[in-house]
Amino acid sequence: MIKQILGRLPKKTGKAGDGRDAATANGNEPSNSYSVARSVEPGGNKRAGNGEHLPPAGSASSLAMNGAVVYHSNEPLPAFKDVPVSEKQNLFVRKATLCCAVYDFADPTKNLKEKEMKRQTLMELVDYVTSANGKFSEVIMLEISKMVAINLFRSSNPTPRENKAIEGVDMEEEEPLMDPAWSHLQIVYEVFLRFVASQETDAKLAKRYIDHSFILKLLDLFDSEDPRERDYLKTILHRIYGKFMVHRPFIRKAINNIFYRFIFETEKHNGIAELLEILGSIINGFALPLKEEHKLFLLRALIPLHKPKCVAMYHQQLSYCITQFVEKDCKLADTVIRGLLKYWPITNSSKEVMFLGELEEVLEATQLAEFQRCMVPLFHQIASSMNSSHFQVAERALFLWNNDHIENLIKQNYKKFDDDELKQEESSSKREALWKRLEEMGGESNPSGIPNGKSSQ
Repeated sequence: MIKQILGRLPKKTGKAGDGRDAATANGNEPSNSYSVARSVEPGGNKRAGNGEHLPPAGSASSLAMNGAVVYHSNEPLPAFKDVPVSEKQNLFVRKATLCCAVYDFADPTKNLKEKEMKRQTLMELVDYVTSANGKFSEVIMLEISKMVAINLFRSSNPTPRENKAIEGVDMEEEEPLMDPAWSHLQIVYEVFLRFVASQETDAKLAKRYIDHSFILKLLDLFDSEDPRERDYLKTILHRIYGKFMVHRPFIRKAINNIFYRFIFETEKHNGIAELLEILGSIINGFALPLKEEHKLFLLRALIPLHKPKCVAMYHQQLSYCITQFVEKDCKLADTVIRGLLKYWPITNSSKEVMFLGELEEVLEATQLAEFQRCMVPLFHQIASSMNSSHFQVAERALFLWNNDHIENLIKQNYKKFDDDELKQEESSSKREALWKRLEEMGGESNPSGIPNGKSSQ
């Protein structure tokens, strides 16, 4: 009888259980049915022996015990549809905390159960953010930004592509390095993208968490070798630029700094094309008249981007940005054309073909007045390209005459050219007549034909 009564009493829990109960009371209990211990690196960063990364010390998702971080849970978390509305925010926090554990994908056989549980939980977060029908609270914003930062802002730096953009080497044929953790990273990016794009995200509140430091770390990821990651980053940064107006000048300045370092220091970066693609859309939205800041950006960043040898990697996006500026303000055509002539390639024939193509696009947006300012040095270069020993360069230069607008610009300056030729002919005729007259005068003063100062013998 006594045993039966004692058996009904609750069993005493240990310290670990107390900590778990406290975490549950705060709504921060991790939800996975596993317990993983991690060692602590110098400087406070948690890293497992197999290369796994963990949230920073002090986060609600971890308990520090004797120099180790332990994640506790005995049962999986319920689905959002299975809890009342009042509990969904706490459940979101717990699920986001679960997703703060980052695993080593270098070994595909490790932590298979935990990886799959995290993947499913991330998919639930995507559905929650997508179907939200009320403004996100600051708690949700904090948890999303924390989870995104832990998963995406990784300490391992990708190896940039070597500068092999020399004649005869097609950089696009190189196989990019794919991140083995993409099965998780893609869903994390999807959560963040839908959060930023959601109408339920209040930019005035979210800017506290998506701040300048966060944006700089996001921009650092553009150097990723994985093109899938760069594509997500491009879309997300564009959304951030559109939603957070307060961050726009900072984002433009930060991109400028990336370009400056690329042009004048490293000439190595994997995300220049994606950054230029974002800028192409931004430039298209510039108000008129253009600010001096934007004109300086064209002069100091975009035009010098023609200098690196690997310009073929991003030339299509660069050409679009340049053309956008000329279409916005036709007076910039002279500046752009002279900038192209400044960086015109001498020995790289494939690069020269690209320059001729960009030149045609710029000339299509060029008006007569600006054309007249630069036509002399411009056609000296075109003539040089027409006489190139490389047939593709010469052929591309001749194709300029197939463009109706360029042909009209040339025809409108025929009269100027004819007048100049006529003046040169008249000057040459006068010069010849003067010399002829001097010769005749010399013959009249010396009828014997003997040079002055000499006598016949």
